[in-house]
Amino acid sequence: MAAMIQSKIICLFLDIGGVLLTDGWSYGASKLAAKVFNLDSVELNKRHTEALDTYEMGKLTLKEFLDRTVFYEKRSFTQAQFRKFMLAQSKPYPKMIELIRQLKTRYGLKIVVVSNEGRELNEYRIRKFKLDEFVDVFISSCFVRLRKPDAEIFRVALDTVRVSANQVVYIENTPMFVEIAEGLGIRSILHTDYKSTCAKLASLGLKIERDNE
Repeated sequence: MAAMIQSKIICLFLDIGGVLLTDGWSYGASKLAAKVFNLDSVELNKRHTEALDTYEMGKLTLKEFLDRTVFYEKRSFTQAQFRKFMLAQSKPYPKMIELIRQLKTRYGLKIVVVSNEGRELNEYRIRKFKLDEFVDVFISSCFVRLRKPDAEIFRVALDTVRVSANQVVYIENTPMFVEIAEGLGIRSILHTDYKSTCAKLASLGLKIERDNE
């Protein structure tokens, strides 16, 4: 029996951190914060680990997250100063953003973000980098109260945009999340760099007219 022909791709699922932008608040950023603000890096990382999932699922405000991770004792700096540092860690990957814009325009794709991010950071990043100019739907952990690696967040994304798994390509930089999506029948690309992702997309029939080399 011939292999089943894949359905036409009509939708892209994307992560934000590591694909379109740098991570919103990573362990690397936390380590840098410890150095900049002269904090105990071991204790900060421990508290960061314990509180991050809850924050990213929308069950803590950013103030509550910082109260638990940094401001559980008196500091020589303010929350406003620390927040400013946090926001400054977000940087764009312009080539990837332009790639997705071009693919959306050329193929009429629905663009759906599936990401783990806390509300305040997520909203800042959407606004700052104008992600809502080309993203149709944000399935952010802080909005849906689900967080990767829970496969349910992908099911919610599929149901929200009313597409089948075999109509989607997912671009993600975390191997485990790629495996989970593929287990649901979503064709997935493990993103490591712009050039290889362009090549993988082209092999699936999604090619821009001219690469941003």
